[in-house]
Amino acid sequence: RPLAGDIVICAPVVAREAREQGKSVDAHHAHLLVHGLLHLRGLDHETSGAEAARMERQERAILRRLGFPDPYTPPDGEFPRIRP
Repeated sequence: RPLAGDIVICAPVVAREAREQGKSVDAHHAHLLVHGLLHLRGLDHETSGAEAARMERQERAILRRLGFPDPYTPPDGEFPRIRP
């Protein structure tokens, strides 16, 4: 089915976010592009937890095939502690 819509990515914001998250700019840019394309295909992570999980699975699979790391795993492999 054809895609309908636009994807707008601000390079300075991608660079800043990548730096803050300890990711490469290329990997973060790829993640945002894939994320946007999945939205154009009709997926919406704000619809439900199940839809969010489905979208994340697809993002991980696509990015892995493209040679990028999992965007949801911290670069050091450790997740931040959540304060009660």
